[in-house]
Order: sequence, then C-alpha cells, then structure tokens
Amino acid sequence: MADLTQQEWQEQLANDTNAVILDVRTQDEVDEGHIPDAKHIDIFLGQGFIDEVKKLDASKNYYVYCRSGGRSAQACAVMNSVGFESTYNLMGGFSEWQGAKTN
Repeated sequence: MADLTQQEWQEQLANDTNAVILDVRTQDEVDEGHIPDAKHIDIFLGQGFIDEVKKLDASKNYYVYCRSGGRSAQACAVMNSVGFESTYNLMGGFSEWQGAKTN
C-alpha cells in the first residue's frame, strides 16, 4: 500500500492503464457524490467487504478512497492481506478531492 497525495493520486491514475478506482464509503456517502467510474464496496460490510474484494482481479492497480483517508487505508491493508499487491490510498479522501465528481 502506498499513501498518495491528491496530486500524486490523480497523476498516477491518469497514466495507469491497469487502474481500478474503489470507493469504500457507505451508500449514503456515495449518493452525495463520487469519483466517476469508481467501483463501490462499503468497508463497513466487514466479512462482506472481504468477500467482494476477493472477487476482484488482483492483477489490477487499485486506487482506493473514502471520506478522509482512514477507511481507505484500512481497505488497502485488508486487500494487501488477501493478495492484492498494488493498492493506493487517497490521503485526505473525497472530502479534499479536487478532481472530477458526480452527484
């Protein structure tokens, strides 16, 4: 797992042809807006989160975010523990996101 600043996350994502954006917030938070093309799996699902993550392609690079960066850091650690090698945490999360958003 790597913690990336908002700028680093956007720049690396823009140049990554093997990228998947993963939103680990609650459905209510997602309904308020999200980064376009993000896949949503709520980390508060507990074992359900792990079960859903295991269905993902571990060969991809995952750019993970939440509201402020805490839950996404946890999600990256969980993903790494089940075999994902490339996870990137968005420091500051969606609350500081300056890139494209959908409402």
